[in-house]
Amino acid sequence: MWSVVIPVKPFSRAKSRLAAGLGPWRHELAHAFFLDTLWAVRNTEGVRTVVVVTADPLAAAQTRTLGAVVCPDAPGVGLNAAVRLGAAKCRAVGPEGPVAVLTADLPGLRPQELDQVLREARHHRRAFVADHTGEGTTVLTALTTAGLAPAFGSGSGHRHALSGAFPVEMPSDCGIRLDVDTPEDLARVALRGVGPYTAALFRLRKARYPVADPVQGASSTASS
Repeated sequence: MWSVVIPVKPFSRAKSRLAAGLGPWRHELAHAFFLDTLWAVRNTEGVRTVVVVTADPLAAAQTRTLGAVVCPDAPGVGLNAAVRLGAAKCRAVGPEGPVAVLTADLPGLRPQELDQVLREARHHRRAFVADHTGEGTTVLTALTTAGLAPAFGSGSGHRHALSGAFPVEMPSDCGIRLDVDTPEDLARVALRGVGPYTAALFRLRKARYPVADPVQGASSTASS
């Protein structure tokens, strides 16, 4: 049984590269991305414990509502430190076992994709999934919490590979590789299909602003 760590920035500071085209909607999108990621993880076979590392009060409250564990983030420590905090929380709340770290911006993630990755990762001391560009990382796994050795940040896919993590191959257009940082990323995942929370936000935006934009018409869900 797996533990999963999801680090979450305060929504007010998330997704700055979406600001030019979407303004304050970027905060709402970051919120929806997180909820869809958490929903998919909670519905993945073989996941026992989900730990969300965050300093955002709304994210913390909704984490508890959705049956996951909150680990308070320390402001300014960075993503890799947040991952280590989450791994320590996993050790504190359950027996030692395999652990996976997911980024919180995977609105197109499907539970069966994560299940496929975890089944493969179980055969490797450490493993990772590269993002759709091949440069970043969306998932990092280890057979023990102490063995994660996270190296998230720009070019993390290369660093994780160089550190000996096994690259789990998944199609570049599947939800587990489609993290969202730019308007182009948003358009790509919108065309493929997103989870229920992001889909609802897309519909709301379309109703209020019925003009062409990266999310117009994107209302299909990843669970369908």
